[in-house]
Amino acid sequence: MLRTPVDGTRLHILMWLKHPELAERGATADAVAARFRMPDPVARTHLGLLAALGLLHVDRADGAPRYRRDEVRIAEVARLVEKGW
Repeated sequence: MLRTPVDGTRLHILMWLKHPELAERGATADAVAARFRMPDPVARTHLGLLAALGLLHVDRADGAPRYRRDEVRIAEVARLVEKGW
């Protein structure tokens, strides 16, 4: 989980997904790729890793998957880090 790119891309994605309009409906991989100016496969890799860690919920109900933050899991991870895990 702690393996992150030097530039903090995954943290930036998590922070961006915290915006109110995205927190409710989520964002597609295409939207993440456009926002962070990266190729779609790179965005999908970052999102897939964050989802595998449980930090993102994935909603596949309406076409393209939409990614939303899992606030409970993020809080759990933050507590672990604060405790010096």
